[in-house]
Amino acid sequence: MDSRCFLALSLCFFCLFPHVSHSRVRIPNLIDHKQTVGSVLRLKRGPSSATFDPTRVTQLSWSPRAFLYKGFLSEEECDHLITLAKDKLEVSMVADNDSGKSIKSEVRTSSGMFLQKAQDEIISNIESRIAAWTFLPIENGEAMQILHYEHGQKYEPHYDYFHDKANQELGGHRVATVLIYLSNVEKGGETVFPHAQVKTVQPKDDVLSDCAKNGYSVKPFKGDALLFFSLLPNATTDPSSLHGSCPVIEGEKWSATKWIHVRSFEKSIKQVASRECTDQNVNCSTWAKAGECEKNPTYMVGTEDLPGFCRNSCKACSS
Repeated sequence: MDSRCFLALSLCFFCLFPHVSHSRVRIPNLIDHKQTVGSVLRLKRGPSSATFDPTRVTQLSWSPRAFLYKGFLSEEECDHLITLAKDKLEVSMVADNDSGKSIKSEVRTSSGMFLQKAQDEIISNIESRIAAWTFLPIENGEAMQILHYEHGQKYEPHYDYFHDKANQELGGHRVATVLIYLSNVEKGGETVFPHAQVKTVQPKDDVLSDCAKNGYSVKPFKGDALLFFSLLPNATTDPSSLHGSCPVIEGEKWSATKWIHVRSFEKSIKQVASRECTDQNVNCSTWAKAGECEKNPTYMVGTEDLPGFCRNSCKACSS
């Protein structure tokens, strides 16, 4: 069979079976580090994998930077997290602006508890997916907090970044928050951003509670996840990230919160400052040759309060 005949037969095959497309053809073992299945990016990580589907994500606002991921968790995953937390709930606390200590406050009336990082395979997989979506390392995240709001319970508008230095010693500011809704709420319980600046005006109908009408709001739907950033791209705090949880009017609200910091939440400033003067990133020498020590000194060299990550390559080590 010559090449012209083979080409003609191939074209006939694809005309007869148009559903066979390039997106369904898999060539195994050619790309081991990632696979794409339709619109889903799957990153291989040992026995499990982190999946991120960009088609499910909607940009809600650029001020603050906020995004909604529809169906981030399955119903089974939501129920699993609730089951783990149900018998371990305690009164929720807030961070005191002066001392940084956790205190009770009428500002926050929910109950909650913290899971352990990688407590089981399901939690480990969720944490990997959060890292894949946010492009922020797993070690920068706090343990996941499960929250329960009953009738009338709320969290008044607040910031997730800190006003005290004590809470910044471990991980620095919270740069981003991923809030996952583990249940539907019949009425109320919305997440509201009083200072949000959005292009599209949100309808203020009876679907939203009165509290939710005081800004841009997100209604809880089981499995959805809300990502918003508390810091601007220049690493300064973003006042428009002010947000709150509206009172539950009908039903109950379950949610999971993952706070993510600017650096590892597993090492304090004191631990970082006391480490040997070594580079903390394999790309440090390349960045230094490109002039990043001068262009980006805060990250590369550091400040008086926090040493940088490439001090050795920037020749910033004290003798």
